[in-house]
Amino acid sequence: MAHEEMVMSGTGMDFELSESQRAVQELARNFAEKEMRPVVMEYDESQEFPFEIVRKLAELGFMGIRWPEELGGAGLTELESIVIVEELAKVDPSVALTVGSHNSLCTGHIMAFGSEEQKARYVPDLASGRKLGAWALTEPGSGSDAGGMKTMATRDGSDWIINGSKTFITQGSVGSTYVVMAMTDRAKGKESISAFILEKGMSGFSVGKKENKLGMRCSDTATIVFENVRVPKQNLIGQVGEGFKQALVVLDGGRIGIAALSVGIAQGALDASLKYAKERVQFGKPLAEFQAIQWKLADMATETSAARLLTQQAAWKKTQGQNHTLAVSQAKYFASEVAVRATNEAVQIHGGYGFIKDFPVEKLYRDVKLMTIGEGTSEVQKMVIARYLFGD
Repeated sequence: MAHEEMVMSGTGMDFELSESQRAVQELARNFAEKEMRPVVMEYDESQEFPFEIVRKLAELGFMGIRWPEELGGAGLTELESIVIVEELAKVDPSVALTVGSHNSLCTGHIMAFGSEEQKARYVPDLASGRKLGAWALTEPGSGSDAGGMKTMATRDGSDWIINGSKTFITQGSVGSTYVVMAMTDRAKGKESISAFILEKGMSGFSVGKKENKLGMRCSDTATIVFENVRVPKQNLIGQVGEGFKQALVVLDGGRIGIAALSVGIAQGALDASLKYAKERVQFGKPLAEFQAIQWKLADMATETSAARLLTQQAAWKKTQGQNHTLAVSQAKYFASEVAVRATNEAVQIHGGYGFIKDFPVEKLYRDVKLMTIGEGTSEVQKMVIARYLFGD
């Protein structure tokens, strides 16, 4: 099914992908079909991290989509990024999550707020895919409530000593470079949160439990632990106390990725349902001829297109340097909820076969729920949207 709604140009709205964007879309689509689809369930069952697939994605430039070529990236924009993530998510959301989080969170944080020395030191390995990045904000006792953070960074001479732990960290056990948020003054709460670059192998840095998840099973999610980890002063990103504000900006970028991932899941569910409805015969005719099925498909297609346009608008606003927080929260909220509805309808259309792992909608149904939770829950997105409505 064709789905190439926009993309907005710098001077106005153009509801067609450019020639270069179509080429990127085709590249990602072909890779997903040829390299990922044959092994989707193998990785899902084993929960093994797809190192070989990630290596091939890195060769295509997909592990450094938006970063400058001189730093090992592909030099593309947020618009190409969402096209890539959507195409990968249609086939395996776990892989799309790996690509999206690696690009937007760890590397994105360093690129947005790191010093030139930090960028030169860390980004080439990350953008080229030689190393995987992880971003650590969430803790066992603090998710949306960053002010409840327990991880502390205390000065020791010119260095910092970090103690604490982070949970639900994407690429937590397979990453090499980590951006970690820690408090420097408990009395100041989130206003003291600062961001540090840590590397696997630092003394006192360890990987804890690897999570056994409902969905997104080959996307690595783990706890990381810091026991008197000594971090050089040059690994502080920006200034002390700027970490929380930095994190909000980074999360905006991550939410665009989650919105694109959600659109991909919804489109994957729609594509699979269309195929099944044309092939499955009941009462002497294909399911596609039943009005009840047609209406489900019509709703899925309409909502998926709307979610895609919201996502593309958010990405375009970011590329134009406009304030995009409201657009991002609307896109993330709407696209993730649409994806949940689409996969639910897809399983219903498939009937009993929708409950069987031989059909792709079963996995999409499990994977999709994370979209309404990760990078800020749907409830958090509605809080952000409401604040803008009230001018806060």
